[in-house]
Amino acid sequence: MSNETLSITGNTGVKAAGPVQPKRVNLQVFVMLTAIVVIILFFSVATDGAYISARNISNLLRQTAITGILAVGMVFVIISAEIDLSVGSMMGLLGGAAAIFDVWYGWPLPLTIVVTLVMGLLLGAWNGWWVAYRKVPSFIVTLAGMLAFRGILVGITNGTTVSPTSNAMSQIGQSYLPDSLGFGIGIGVMVLFVIWQWRQRAHRETLGLPVPGKSSDVGRQAITAVRYLPAE
Repeated sequence: MSNETLSITGNTGVKAAGPVQPKRVNLQVFVMLTAIVVIILFFSVATDGAYISARNISNLLRQTAITGILAVGMVFVIISAEIDLSVGSMMGLLGGAAAIFDVWYGWPLPLTIVVTLVMGLLLGAWNGWWVAYRKVPSFIVTLAGMLAFRGILVGITNGTTVSPTSNAMSQIGQSYLPDSLGFGIGIGVMVLFVIWQWRQRAHRETLGLPVPGKSSDVGRQAITAVRYLPAE
């Protein structure tokens, strides 16, 4: 057996790779991308192209920034096979607390931000302690947290709108960076992204893994730059 193994190894060196199998299309991703394209085309036609203008894209990104930030944190919860129903209510409670610190108490903006972040850390740790150490299902813990956070928010604000916020607080969500600064940051991010992509490509080549053609990488990065930089 050992002689046969040596003979085969000596003659062939390495096992010949079979024919490259074409990649299977992920139907769920394809349907989702198709739906997004259809929505963009519909609203672009309905608004005479205003939907895909740089200003509207900037507004959409600003409006979805909060959802995107929450989604980043939710990824770690979901991949661990858990769920957090209280994330929206916690965000509302922390936003209300930040508004109270700013409007009613007149705290400086840095102090408001720090205290709000610490509160969020403590509330998240409280939920996590029940799930990780007390073995209470995350659905039950976060459902209770959702109801509790909503009730606390109504209690501390008396059900009223806390306004007007200071100029410093308003600038966080309503102001824009200067054109030169925003464009410079966009270029810097794109340069770092391209460098990271090519380092990944070189690493894959070092390991002998398949990589797409250079023209394909350059074209994809150019399209990303053309679509990304105008929104800055």
